[in-house]
Amino acid sequence: MSVIYPLAVPRGRRLCCEVCEAPAERVCAACTVTYYCGVVHQRADWGSIHEKICQLLIPLRTSMPFYNSEDERQHGLRQLQQRQKHLIEFCYTVAQKYLFEGKHADAVPAALHSLRFRMNVHGLSSVELVPAYLLLAEASLGLGRIVQAEEYLSQAQWTVLKSTECSHATHSLLHRNLGLLYMAKENYEEARYHLANDIYFASCAFGTEDIKTSGGYFHLANLFYGLKKLDLADTLYTKVSEIWDKYLDDRYQVLSQARIQQIDLLGKQFETDTGLDEAQEAEAIRILTSILNIRESTSDTAPQKTIFVLKTLVMLYHLMMNSSKAQEYAMRAFSLSREQQLSDQEQSTIQELLSLISAEETHPVT
Repeated sequence: MSVIYPLAVPRGRRLCCEVCEAPAERVCAACTVTYYCGVVHQRADWGSIHEKICQLLIPLRTSMPFYNSEDERQHGLRQLQQRQKHLIEFCYTVAQKYLFEGKHADAVPAALHSLRFRMNVHGLSSVELVPAYLLLAEASLGLGRIVQAEEYLSQAQWTVLKSTECSHATHSLLHRNLGLLYMAKENYEEARYHLANDIYFASCAFGTEDIKTSGGYFHLANLFYGLKKLDLADTLYTKVSEIWDKYLDDRYQVLSQARIQQIDLLGKQFETDTGLDEAQEAEAIRILTSILNIRESTSDTAPQKTIFVLKTLVMLYHLMMNSSKAQEYAMRAFSLSREQQLSDQEQSTIQELLSLISAEETHPVT
């Protein structure tokens, strides 16, 4: 049974819901250390993140065992902290992935877990809490809860203002979310100011041509597109496409060279051939498919730009080892190139991509 019996709860102990912090009435039967106000929030948390971390929470939320020496106790504390740090990043990545996929409700429980683990490790006023506040703000915006998003962003801003060690990357994320907030409120001047600052701080942290900077260009392009400033939007969409195309092409060339030399790439183990985590892959798919939809609506005037985005998506899915999607986009690029009667050289390039996909299905990169 997962229902809590009040008489079984130690006197003076308050059990709170994992999602909303209301008084708890249910407990997870699998780990017995996570509580909920009702079945709705229990199911929401399970579907978002709890199923993935259920058993990992047990040693974090139960009393530490008895140790025979101080050295053993310190070792146990370090292990506990390492588990918490792992869960901070894992929950953050899961929440990010949900946001890039447009699953804003699913992102909330995962982001809340990341926030609470950050508080446990870094304290209540650390700048390390800011990324989790920003996730919750973005999820709130996606759910149409603008007031709640403003509250999270105010908390993030206040934490940044109090800190003397805030990185350029964190400043970039803060301005990006403020830009999205003002876009939702249709205050486009403020939105443009913050998105420009996002690009500036991201460029300081990663460089102007990095995929981590491309998100700022993308949102600024969306702003200009909505304002019908199509030339500015077109320039920025092109820049974003080129940044991702260069990253993916460079990645493929490095992998090809490593395959030839029969060595493990830099001694590192990647989850996929993209070199990206799941959230970054979801971001790439979201950005490139959004640009593709815009390009396809104007393909009669600029078919080469549509084909360029299609080829970039081919490379992305190819490196993700999703050959069916890669082939789908390659065929669409080839059909458009023939329909628009583009040059033989451009058609030949797309045919090479199709051949590449077919070859890798038979002899996959290892």
